[in-house]
Amino acid sequence: MMRIRTWTWMLLLVGSAAAAPAPRGQGRGGLAYPPDLPGARAEVYKTVGDVKLSVWIHEPAGHRAGDRKPAIVFFFGGGWANGSPAQFAEQCRHFASRGMVAMTADYRVATRHQAKVVDCIRDAKSAMRWVRANADRLGIDPARIAAGGGSAGGHLAACMGVLPGFDEPGEDATVSGRADAMVLFNPAMALAPIDGITTDRDLSALAERIGAEPSTVSPAHHVGKGAPPCIMFFGTKDALLPGAEAFRKRAREAGGRCEIVTYEGQAHGFFNHGRGGDEYFKKTLAEADRFLVSLGWLKDPAAGIDGKGGGQ
Repeated sequence: MMRIRTWTWMLLLVGSAAAAPAPRGQGRGGLAYPPDLPGARAEVYKTVGDVKLSVWIHEPAGHRAGDRKPAIVFFFGGGWANGSPAQFAEQCRHFASRGMVAMTADYRVATRHQAKVVDCIRDAKSAMRWVRANADRLGIDPARIAAGGGSAGGHLAACMGVLPGFDEPGEDATVSGRADAMVLFNPAMALAPIDGITTDRDLSALAERIGAEPSTVSPAHHVGKGAPPCIMFFGTKDALLPGAEAFRKRAREAGGRCEIVTYEGQAHGFFNHGRGGDEYFKKTLAEADRFLVSLGWLKDPAAGIDGKGGGQ
């Protein structure tokens, strides 16, 4: 039975990040907020009070409205408390070069907007709904929109694949906020005890931070038949890995496709651009590219990106 270690990390993920605001004008990891992303076009997808939330859109060369390209929308990590859309700028540039419309999205977080995790989920679903509603204008195939993200952002992307409800009231529910595929970098997939992952600690602080009972927003508790294909990337030293394995087990039992690619000795956040000479940024990007090729969304493997982890 997996006890305490995974849940101690989960409490730190939602607790310590919220207690330590990033410097003004800066997201987690020193990334600028709001981001300045050369070559990308920003559009507002949602307004909440006086808060305008944007997506930064990277388009393939020669892209036109009316094209039907596959798309991917990334969500940054930061414990649902801080962070910047700039985290996935390089992944966006890569996939735009491969023929996708690639976007990195903002959403409300605790340190800037006093947001609960449920608010983050609503924003992520709003972003996906906005992309699909504007698919013709953006030159996107509305049936091929992937959700991607890291850590807390990976959790949001997974919620778009398997979690019912938590839509923003008043939005057009006839437009789906569901992802057609998931590309997840060390995501938080189990937010409540599941399949032998448990703890003897009081989790009331986690429920307060989330704004709901943890299992209601836990992807591993909701994955079932019809879940979109999924790939996840983890270092073997990441305490969130058992939750992802529980998600994979349930996805496969329901007949779905779910892969985990592991990297020996690596810890949380290992995949980020600029870390460790970009070794694992390149390796995870190559595997994500391979996954999208296998779905028929991309035609050929990426050139100049190499390396593999341990596929499972």
